[in-house]
Amino acid sequence: MAQRAVVLLSGGLDSATVLAVARSQRIACHTLAVHYGQRHSAELEAARRVSAALGAVEHRQMGVDLAGIGGSALTDPALAVPEHVTTDIPITYVPARNTLLLSLALGWAEVLDAQEVFIGVNSMDYSGYPDCRSEFIAAFDQLAGLATRAGVSGRPIHIRAPLQQLSKAQIIRLGTDLGLDYAQTVSCYQATADGLACGRCDACRLRQTGFQAAGVPDPTRYV
Repeated sequence: MAQRAVVLLSGGLDSATVLAVARSQRIACHTLAVHYGQRHSAELEAARRVSAALGAVEHRQMGVDLAGIGGSALTDPALAVPEHVTTDIPITYVPARNTLLLSLALGWAEVLDAQEVFIGVNSMDYSGYPDCRSEFIAAFDQLAGLATRAGVSGRPIHIRAPLQQLSKAQIIRLGTDLGLDYAQTVSCYQATADGLACGRCDACRLRQTGFQAAGVPDPTRYV
């Protein structure tokens, strides 16, 4: 497996599926989880489990203090996680999160002499976050070519988002076909320390609807 990649792995359903996709292509994957000040660490533990289960070369965890700037219900405990559907960008949007996460992954990829960075963003069944759109991924891919030694040397590191145009049901079917155990993942915005999901937040609703539409039993452990 000569081809190497860094895979951003949050511990949730989408990023776990992306890792399964990359491994199915016989890519040597180095997984990266980021503690950015989120409300709970259950998803970080899930990332470690998924990385080991899918045979990543190594798993690392880095830190960025996005709680220091606040502005999101995922990083500021004073803001309640909404349990209702909204047509606006929800308060669970974390300002600049994917920009910073991709920057960390890009730096590590350059050190590893990796060719790609994988991220599990999706612009079909998602919460309306601006940094999950295909336009953002295309722009960051261009940035990666301009801002790195690898890029200016003619060996650009490309950003891959293989789930970009898939529905949640299609993502779940894909992961299921690849043998992914979704019981190991944690998607809930306000999961307990043991990884139990609330079943009410936007992430839980998207996950529940996805399993129903896919016709796949939901293995999520709920409170």
